[in-house]
Amino acid sequence: MARSGAPRPKRFLRRVERGLVGFAMGIVAFILEKVVMKSVKKEGGTVKSEAATVVTSKGGEVDIDVEE
Repeated sequence: MARSGAPRPKRFLRRVERGLVGFAMGIVAFILEKVVMKSVKKEGGTVKSEAATVVTSKGGEVDIDVEE
């Protein structure tokens, strides 16, 4: 099988490039995590739960009890 005329990229340069890209992505992830955590702490970080609904069915009837 004949090789194409395009030169093959050097393995060392590819490893360096992948390392630098991985490092940059790690920095971006770290910064985004800090921003998200700051906004969560600012809002109080509590989740408001809705009232639970209990549905009981007996044949054709359905009773709905809302607990508060």
